[in-house]
Amino acid sequence: MDKRGGSCFSGGGVGRSAAFVLVLFILLVIILTSGII
Repeated sequence: MDKRGGSCFSGGGVGRSAAFVLVLFILLVIILTSGII
């Protein structure tokens, strides 16, 4: 990861990072809501 762009936010890495964070956030919300309900 560091060899290609130097950082996660260069090139197409930011899109993948954003998608990964979004998936984690959705999973967290599902777990929390199912736990509350």
